[in-house]
Amino acid sequence: MENNFAINTENLSKSYNNKIAVSNLSLKVNYGKIYGLLGPNGAGKTTTIQILNCIIKPDSGKAQIHGFDIMSQSDNVKKNTGYLPETPALYEKLTPEEYLEFIGELYFIPKIVLKKRIIDLLELFDLDNRKDDLIGNYSKGMKQKVNICAALIPDPPIIFLDEPTSNLDPASAKIIKDLFKSLILNAQKTIFLCTHLLDVAKELCDRIGIINNGCLLIEGTPKEIVDSGNYLNLEDAYLNILDISHNKDLLKWRS
Repeated sequence: MENNFAINTENLSKSYNNKIAVSNLSLKVNYGKIYGLLGPNGAGKTTTIQILNCIIKPDSGKAQIHGFDIMSQSDNVKKNTGYLPETPALYEKLTPEEYLEFIGELYFIPKIVLKKRIIDLLELFDLDNRKDDLIGNYSKGMKQKVNICAALIPDPPIIFLDEPTSNLDPASAKIIKDLFKSLILNAQKTIFLCTHLLDVAKELCDRIGIINNGCLLIEGTPKEIVDSGNYLNLEDAYLNILDISHNKDLLKWRS
């Protein structure tokens, strides 16, 4: 496999109880870009991101993250990635400061560096005035901010985000989106984003892949995807591409 890509997969597949979750997924993500994987619930987005973060193993296929093999070099993969799951678990008996200290220590971040990162992140997400409160007393949106802080605390070159703007009010969502843009422009990060929010994908993503039933249906820039069928906009393209896929599945089932 070529190792000059931030993320490189070849024919990744995963099934659960004979039900296909991901099927022969092949994609390449360049460094310093935001890649968006779009699809409905159950399409295979979360399974894909879990495979790429070495949380579950694929049944077949290969993948490299930052040049490291997900099967034989999983420790190196984890050292170079940040991961925000769709439904993250928080230690609600801790303050956000204590929780981020815990996450930082897992990555062996020097205490002086860790302390500054925590201060900067809590201030950035407007949590510094509540840093002594227990996370259990936070709203869903505030908890999501803590989760994003945890994904960023190791300062990884590659960041995986599964529905990062869920539970956030519009103002907080804008902060998150502006931060992602800054990470790309100023810190040369690479972001792999799973979402079903088309406005987020259109605003942020350099390239988009649309997935359904575990299969990558189309891939390209937002403009390329819209132009591929002379669609009105990205929403029109998304709905039509998924409907085509759905109808093919129905025909296959009926036969």
